[in-house]
Amino acid sequence: MKIRLNGEAREVEARNLAALIEEIGLDGRKVAVEKNLEIAPRSTWLGTAVDEGDRLEIVQFVGGG
Repeated sequence: MKIRLNGEAREVEARNLAALIEEIGLDGRKVAVEKNLEIAPRSTWLGTAVDEGDRLEIVQFVGGG
């Protein structure tokens, strides 16, 4: 299905947010997800569907010093 991920069109197979994080190869412990302008709490990722046309923003936390 086609979605917009971080502003770019992308074709994905994932049907929920948890699967999407895995599909794109990110560590779910180190990211935050916004779906259609609403923050998606990590506790809801398994039950939050990824649908055709969704607009998702995923940011990855990076440590430094």
